[in-house]
Amino acid sequence: MIKGLFETHINVSNYETSARFYEKLLNIIPLQEDHIRKSKFYWVGKAGESMLGIRENYPSRDVQRQHFAFRVELEDIVNARNYLNELGIESTNFFGDSSEELTVFPFMPAVSIYFDDPDGHSVEFIAMLDEKPRPELNIMSWNDWNQLHGK
Repeated sequence: MIKGLFETHINVSNYETSARFYEKLLNIIPLQEDHIRKSKFYWVGKAGESMLGIRENYPSRDVQRQHFAFRVELEDIVNARNYLNELGIESTNFFGDSSEELTVFPFMPAVSIYFDDPDGHSVEFIAMLDEKPRPELNIMSWNDWNQLHGK
């Protein structure tokens, strides 16, 4: 019955600041803004397939750090660090180290890059890899993954 994850909402301290941040990202399409409820909604990627909502101080004034990931194509993950840098957004790998060396989650397998939004929410760009999942392996660098697969 379930076809995918359609909607994610996050609590932010200032929805206008967060809106400016998220609207910098490619394929984040403004959908609806509610000034009274201090919220804004976006299509993510193609309209009608996935939605992100931001809402100021809801459900409480305490903004707790959350994590979510945007799916990207493998060829885009290569340029993600430069793209984020051009937007003035610092990025890291899974371990919080320099994004010069991206990390792979062998159990999927997927490669990703991380960055924080204005409220410290952990945001990730993640791309699936073509190789067979290797759940017996620990998280590793993309270089190590590629060497393991003769690339």
